[in-house]
Amino acid sequence: MVKSKEKGGKGHPHEHPEKLHKPEPGSEGGEPAYEMEETPEVKDQEVLKKLEEKEKESAAHYDKYLRAAADLENYKKRMAREHADLVKYGNEKLIKDLMPLLDSLDRALKQANDVSAEVQAFIDGLKLIEAQFMACLQKHGVEKIEARGKDFDPNLHQAVMMIESEDFEDNKVVEEFETGYLLNGRLLKPAKVSVSKRVIKNAEAEDRG
Repeated sequence: MVKSKEKGGKGHPHEHPEKLHKPEPGSEGGEPAYEMEETPEVKDQEVLKKLEEKEKESAAHYDKYLRAAADLENYKKRMAREHADLVKYGNEKLIKDLMPLLDSLDRALKQANDVSAEVQAFIDGLKLIEAQFMACLQKHGVEKIEARGKDFDPNLHQAVMMIESEDFEDNKVVEEFETGYLLNGRLLKPAKVSVSKRVIKNAEAEDRG
């Protein structure tokens, strides 16, 4: 007969002894360690901080966008003005080169007085050429400056002499030596003129005295 094992004896050899639990690393006295969890208030503050940073970045990017858009708009306007000026004044140099020819024609016609019929016919031909020449220039925006009898304007007139006169008020254009011209409203060539200086007559001087 097989004898029963004594009480308190060893168990079956295939049975494993109970495993001992080792304390968690970092714990004292075998006590398990616990991590501190963040509270909802701390998480909300972090989210708000990140949101403020993103809002600042967004505002900075939007400001850069507005500046770039303004610069682009100014560039477009400047280019449009330059293009318009190029169309309006692109032939300014050519027209300036033609001005001496027009001045010579004008002087020749002013000096033609008391001539024979043959010479008069030649002069009439010159007048026709001058009129055609001026009509061509007018198509390109050229216009004459009215000077004689007008108030002297330093922006349009060039004074070459001062004339004392009883018949004109001060600062009036008495005579025009060379015609002035505008190109689409811009000064192309000033009119060369003489300007009056008012002379008081003796009777007027006595009355004022």
